Amino acid sequence: MKIVVLDAATLDFPDSAWDGLRKLGDVVLHALTPSDNAVIVERCAGADVVLTNKVPLNAAALGELPGLRLVSVLATGHNIVDGKAARARGVPVCNVPGYSTTAVVQHTLALILEWQNQVALHDAAVRAGEWVRSPKFAFWKTPLRELAGDTVGIIGFGSIGARVGEVLHALGANVLAHSRSRRGAPAWGPFAWAEVEEIFERADVVTLHCPQTPENARFVNAALLARMKPTALLVNTARGGLIDEGALAAALRAGRPAAAALDVVTDEPMRADCPLLGLPNCIITPHIAWASEKARSRLLESTAANLRAFAAGTPQNVVN
Repeated sequence: MKIVVLDAATLDFPDSAWDGLRKLGDVVLHALTPSDNAVIVERCAGADVVLTNKVPLNAAALGELPGLRLVSVLATGHNIVDGKAARARGVPVCNVPGYSTTAVVQHTLALILEWQNQVALHDAAVRAGEWVRSPKFAFWKTPLRELAGDTVGIIGFGSIGARVGEVLHALGANVLAHSRSRRGAPAWGPFAWAEVEEIFERADVVTLHCPQTPENARFVNAALLARMKPTALLVNTARGGLIDEGALAAALRAGRPAAAALDVVTDEPMRADCPLLGLPNCIITPHIAWASEKARSRLLESTAANLRAFAAGTPQNVVN
């Protein structure tokens, strides 16, 4: 079995970390691959299995890979693969659910608390000597906030969204959630299901934890943002394409919502002309919520398990 990895460098592991996959077949590692169909097809030629994190596999590329038998995405989100086109060719697409739940929840909380407590701002002030020069034993450069008693709205209540809700509830927040299935309501409260529009109107913090699909691309638009409180925070650790970035930039400049905290943007790496770049009320981290060392190790282990299951004739974690 020939296994081609299109963007091994995204996991930032030594070559030896891939030895588990080498026990399953001939592994060809490419550090990074440009989003160019000609290059992608050339590198995947003759592969039985292709592994990709962020390199897209569209219908045209899949159509030029007649020997392809499996695509395994090195992530939970799988929108970079045309699942319908793969299914039409009899090619299952697998993902790795659950490997990054703990890491993403932790990063989501870090983004929220950074806005609430402004840690970086005050650390910078201390480093600049402002506390040394202050006549007061404590000073703050901006109002500090508490989550207790606030309402948090969660869009997408799968394993990550539900865990985020549990953690924020433990900090005293009231939780609203939107999910297509509305299964698995938690035993703790206050908690309520709500429609998307209601969440954007009522919540002090709105955090996105849903997958990106063709149906919900850029659903966070100008009309939805206009419903938010002028004191609210929008958080996105899911997919950048869920947000109309031009609309969000305009909304942030107008002061509704008060701020955004993002780990993802539409085009990654970020383009120099991204409208959100440089806005003082927009915290941006470079898509690292998933990337703790433990999470990356789980991802590689689970990917090997996906390939073993496929080789045994029982594909698992099939998303198409």
